[in-house]
Amino acid sequence: MSNQSLPRIAGLVLGLSMLMAVPACADALKDEIAPTGKLRVAIGISPAGGAYWSTKNEAGGYAGVPVDLGRELAAQLGVSVEYVAYQNSGQIVDAVSKGSWDVTFLPKDPEREGRMSFGPIYEVADATYIVKAGSPATNFATLDQPGVNVAAVNNTTTMRGAIAHLKNAKVTGYQTYDEIFGLLKSGEIDAFALSRDQLNAMAKKIPGTRVLDETFKQTVTAVAVPPNHPLALAFVTKFMNEATTNGTLRKAYDNNGLKDAPIRTQTK
Repeated sequence: MSNQSLPRIAGLVLGLSMLMAVPACADALKDEIAPTGKLRVAIGISPAGGAYWSTKNEAGGYAGVPVDLGRELAAQLGVSVEYVAYQNSGQIVDAVSKGSWDVTFLPKDPEREGRMSFGPIYEVADATYIVKAGSPATNFATLDQPGVNVAAVNNTTTMRGAIAHLKNAKVTGYQTYDEIFGLLKSGEIDAFALSRDQLNAMAKKIPGTRVLDETFKQTVTAVAVPPNHPLALAFVTKFMNEATTNGTLRKAYDNNGLKDAPIRTQTK
């Protein structure tokens, strides 16, 4: 064999090795991100809408930004998608140790960063309060008074933010958005802490309520996977970074009542 042939043979061997490695890498990714053969996407169910919440229709199906993103993720992996529904994001976090979901899209904060791995942020929202009809509160100072009862969805980033923000008012967690909606409508609570966009929509449904102008924190929503899943994290990070530039994220917003909502992202 001539010395001139050696480089060509070495290149051929390297190329074949790389081709053989591609399926192996793909299999390793699927084993990590979809161990059941399906991509199980954890979603929070509520009529609130927005970039995090999903809704359930009469036929038993789901709609929402996370629903659309999860479906596209599964398609890129070449597996089917299965949605695992929870009442709130706190329940999703609590379920991470049970291995009952593979990927999710939910609000991120330091407490949650210690329990799962986050990819890029795809939504930045301002959190504030809506006050009940007839409330004398016109700003944070007049809201934060002894005897004032403020509701939040239990074990969420917004609830933790409200507890840190309010020094005198009492913050109580409830399991569902629907429950709090009913309490606000009946006047049994004084205020509800949530993102401004969702509260503005709520104000249209409950006459006399008012959304305060100030913002007490920014809530960021991101894709996440269980801890110690490096291949899965790399895959969803790449997916979300591309989704912000190729129109996938914009389409998910538009399909779910957010055509007028700007996309506020932080790539990773």
